[in-house]
This record gives sequence, structure tokens and C-alpha cells, in this order.
Amino acid sequence: MPTWDNPLITIIGEKCRMCYACVRECPAKAIQVVDGQARVIQPRCIGCGNCLRVCSQNAKQVRDDTAKAFSLLASGEKVVAMVAPSFPAEFVDISPDRLISMIRALGFDSVHEMSLGADLVAGEYRKLLEKDPQGRYITTPCPAAVAYVRKYHPRLMPHLAPIVSPMVAMARVLRYEMGADTKVVFMGPCVAKKRASIDTTHGEVDAVLTFAELRDMFARRGVRPDDFAYGDRFDPPHGGIGAVFPIAGGLLQTAGLDEDLLTGELVIAEGRGEFIEAITEFDMTAGGDTRLLDVLSCSGCFAGPGMTSDLTMLQRRSRVSAYARNRLGSMTDEERALVDGAPETYRDLDLSREYQADVQTLAEIPTLQDIDEILRRMGKYKAQDLLNCGACGYDTCLDHAYAVFAGLADSDMCLPHAIEQLRSAYRQLEESHKSLEEAKEALERTGRLASMGQLAAGIAHEVNNPLGTLLLHANLLLEECEDDSEVKADLETIVDQANRCKRIISGLLNFARQSRVVRQPTDLSELVEKVIRTAPTAENVEITVDDRLNDSIAEIDGDQIVQVLTNLLTNAQHAMPDGGTITITLTDTAGTVTIKVADSGSGIAKEHMAQLFDPFFTTKQVGMGTGLGLAVTHGIIKMHRGQISVQSNSDPAAGPTGTTFRIDLPRKETGAPTSHGMIGALA
Repeated sequence: MPTWDNPLITIIGEKCRMCYACVRECPAKAIQVVDGQARVIQPRCIGCGNCLRVCSQNAKQVRDDTAKAFSLLASGEKVVAMVAPSFPAEFVDISPDRLISMIRALGFDSVHEMSLGADLVAGEYRKLLEKDPQGRYITTPCPAAVAYVRKYHPRLMPHLAPIVSPMVAMARVLRYEMGADTKVVFMGPCVAKKRASIDTTHGEVDAVLTFAELRDMFARRGVRPDDFAYGDRFDPPHGGIGAVFPIAGGLLQTAGLDEDLLTGELVIAEGRGEFIEAITEFDMTAGGDTRLLDVLSCSGCFAGPGMTSDLTMLQRRSRVSAYARNRLGSMTDEERALVDGAPETYRDLDLSREYQADVQTLAEIPTLQDIDEILRRMGKYKAQDLLNCGACGYDTCLDHAYAVFAGLADSDMCLPHAIEQLRSAYRQLEESHKSLEEAKEALERTGRLASMGQLAAGIAHEVNNPLGTLLLHANLLLEECEDDSEVKADLETIVDQANRCKRIISGLLNFARQSRVVRQPTDLSELVEKVIRTAPTAENVEITVDDRLNDSIAEIDGDQIVQVLTNLLTNAQHAMPDGGTITITLTDTAGTVTIKVADSGSGIAKEHMAQLFDPFFTTKQVGMGTGLGLAVTHGIIKMHRGQISVQSNSDPAAGPTGTTFRIDLPRKETGAPTSHGMIGALA
């Protein structure tokens, strides 16, 4: 069994941005996300390298074999290089002959193209199909596809063609020609070939370099194309049409087999989506028509993750085809004879292989209850919630839930659910911010009102005594004054204005003094009727009561609520100089009683609404009010731990004008009796 001490692909945690692109592109779902951190589950990884290709942050790194290659070159043993036929798609900046010279300059004893291995393998496939006309096989040159079958479709193990890959075939050829102790280094676009346990090479290949690593070796040794005036040629033995092996369908063409679209006996599948779907369908249709399924995990070997080329897929394919065409066209008669005679030359070379299953399917199958519980954690409660958007990296919400059950994913990877949670958190933050702003405003208002209250109390006490003396003497003079006296009208004015000053001072004292709420069970319906009977009402004003109380008893301070209702009724009448209707509505719940006082007056302008409960603010004419009534009312309601709000319309074009004050009071006292200054309550 394989060990994972030297993993093939790893993730650099500090670079990973959790975009889930690698989860989405991994056909084996070998990327595990736990507590917001992604990692590669090595036993599940098939080495396809899709995660390397799609990671924009370069957070994935593949095992580097350059140190191993340098070590082999320094060992003094014979070391040969094998170059994959896809090299023309990679080294567009280096001609083939100079590339060979550069590789040789690194210290390799010989440099070989791998096309001969492809030729020999293609011949084995042709023999296999001729020998077993009824057999159904999956090609095995792609180590990632082989690994996928071994891990996730073990039932198909008997259908894996028992033939080595071109890389292994060429390695066996070189050891056959140069000796069993020859060290072989492969250079190509494939990452999966690095894992010997997947490719089952039995040690035939000593190191596997990607083209990116080969470029790195050139840079570290200072080997540049311009250092070579003339290039070199690949060392024999040479191959033939196997040079097109990197192209999808290259195996079939090399073997002289045609993909017949009418019979469907030979099928080509390439790329992440196609090869997974083709293998799955091959597994499900045991008696299908397909005899040979040619699969590549990439869109041709020239698209491997070990490439650094910026060329498009079409350009890469064209360069590989052009090189193979030119190579075959420039072969000498002697070389062509050697290529044609290769099957006979290496007829005794063993190109067979065996496979061992490495099952990675889920051992435990979740129940419907398990999946339902996981979906609920992701905010999926009904069928409409299963968006299947794929943002988590899984094709469907159910796939994501199965991955969570298997420990491969987190439930919070669901992007729509995370967005909804963020929205909820944002709303909570908004509410918290609003509460903090209100608390800040209340503290600022408390400070202002406290200073104002102290000033008001001082002024009231200082002015009240001389004002009383003035009023006393004015009344005495008025009593002594004859009815037809010229000064009587002046004395009456003095008395009237002095009385107004006393009312203002009385309001100041009410505003500034300490107050205490004395709660007692009170019949709110009777209280309202009492206020209506005793409050002065203009002839052209009608007051109606809409009593909807289920329980009229509430624990309130009756005297203070009488003051509140009196203030509201007085203000309502002042808003209706031409008469109108005042409606008092009483409603309740189990814990709250509500009083609404609505008038049909002129309404309150919008610009005045924010100042409505500020002390000394009034819209009444001079002499008609002190501006303290609503401030005191607000304070009383706050001391009752209630709420007071107002709605008003002063624009006839927007509908009937008028104002409605709403008061919500707790039916029972919920804590210790409220006892604090009116100023604190106003804040």
C-alpha cells in the first residue's frame, strides 16, 4: 500500500482564499475543507492537477523532483532523459535541437524522445483487441484516469487494459538497450506520473520532472538557448507516429484504430467532465457497445498541469502535430526501417502490468435523516432552497451534504446561506448601532436637560417670591380701583400677565422636581371618563371614546396619567381652533395597555416632529403655551417604562390632516418602582 510521507500536491494555507475553485474542479473530491481550511486528502488524490491549474493564488504546490534529479546526475551513474512528445507545445521559445542540447548540458548521458514507447504500447492495444474481440477495455496511458478507476470504480479493475503506459514502455526499452542499472528521468506535462504507486512503474522511472521543473533546472544551472550555436538530435532508438500520442485519440491513430461513430466500439473521452462521465457510464452499462474507452484526464497531454505555456489548446495541438509531421517527413530510410522493425526488435520486452484496487468510496452511507439534518444546517428547509448553484464547489446541494457527512466539507461553505447569515448579522449590527446612537443621544440630552433643570429650578424659586408680591399688590389695587377708572384695564393686564408667569414657573418646577411613580391597580376606562368630565372642552369640539379593552385594570400612577391625558386633550383642542373631533382609543394585550389620542386638527409640520418633546419648544402663539406640556408627558411615560409616539399629517393633499399620539404602558410593574428625576425620564 502507498505511503503519504511525501505528498504529491499540498496547499499553502496562508495563500488559500477559500474560493472553492479547487473543490469544484477536483474530479475525485480530494480537497477537504474543515474549519475554513482546505487540504488535500492524499489517498483520494488521483494527481490530475486540476487544482493546480485553477488556483489563481498559487496556493497549490506539487512535489518538486528537481533535487532528486540533481542527485542522480551527481551520482556518477548513467542517467538518461526521456522527453514527452508534448514538448513542442511547451518550449515555443526554444527550438527542439537546442532543447536537446540544453538537457544534455545538465549532465544527462543521453536524451530520448518517448514516441517509441507510444508506438510499442499502441501495438499492444491492437493485439489485445484482436486477441479478445468480445473484451471491453479502458486505456491506461493516463495515470490519473487509472487512479480514478482504482479508487472510485473498483468494479472496473478487470477492464483496465493490462498494458503499461508509454513512459514505462520507453523506460523498459532504454534499460533493455543500456543496462538494468541505467537511471531514467522523465520530463513531461503530467503531475500524476510523479506518484509511482499510482502509475505502478515498479521503479522503472527514477524521477519525474514537469516541464516547469525542467525550466527551473535550466535557470539554476545557468543553461540558456543562446549558449548553443548548433543544436542536437534525440538519441536512438527513435519512434514514429507515436509522436502524436499527446493528442486526444493519438493512441487510436498510432495503433491504426479508428473511432467509428456509427458503431461506438471505440470511444474517446478527455477532460475532467468527459472522462468522469465516460467511466461512470462504462461502469453502469456492463453490456454496452464500447469495446475500448480511451480516456485522458486532461484535454490531451499537451494540456497537463506541468505546462507553463500560454498557448491556446488549438495552438498547442497544432505545434505537436506539426513537429510529428516534420519529424516523420525528415526521417532517413535507415531510421524509418528501424522504426518499422521496432515491434520485432522488442518482441520479447514485457509491456504488461497489473493493478491493485485502492478503494476510497464512502464506507458509511448516510441516512435520509442525516442528510436532512445537514441540509438544515445549510439553511435548506424545502425543495426551493436547493439552489444547486455550485458556489461551494459541489454540483448540487445534496452532493455538498454527502461531502459534509463524509467529513470532506463544512456546512458553512454554502455561499447563499453564508450571504443570508451576513445579512442577518448586518441587520443586527444596524439595530445595535441604532440603539447605541439612541443611547448616546439620550446621554447628551440628559446632560443638557440636567443643566436646564437646575437653571429652571433656580430661576423659578428666585422669581416666584417677588412675583407673588407683585400679584398681591396688583390685586389689591384692582379691588380699590373704580369700575370707570382709566387704570383698571392696565391693572387687569398686570394681573393677567403675572398669573401667566406663575403658570410658567409652575411648569418649570414640575419639569425640574424629583418625581416618583406610585403604581396602583387602576381602572383605565373610568380614568379616561373622569378626565373627559373634568377637562374643559370647547363647544365645537367633540370627544369620543372607543373602548376595546379586554381587561381595563392596569398598575399605573393614576394622577400622572390624568396629567398626561389632560395635556394631550388640551393640545388637541388648540390644534382645532374651528372645532373638530378627538377620538380616544383604548386597546390592550396580556402585558400592555395602549391609549391613542387622535384629533382632526391642522397636524404637525414634518420639520417640527423631531423637536416635539423638547422642553420649551412650542408652535403655539405667544401666551398660549409654555412648551413644557409634551416634555412633562414624555417624562411621565418614560418613568412608567412605557413608550410614546406620534403620527401626524399637516398636508391636506396627502389626506385628512390631524395628529395621533400613541401611548403603550406595561400593565404591571416589571421591576423595582421607578423613581428618578423628570429630566432622567425625558432622556
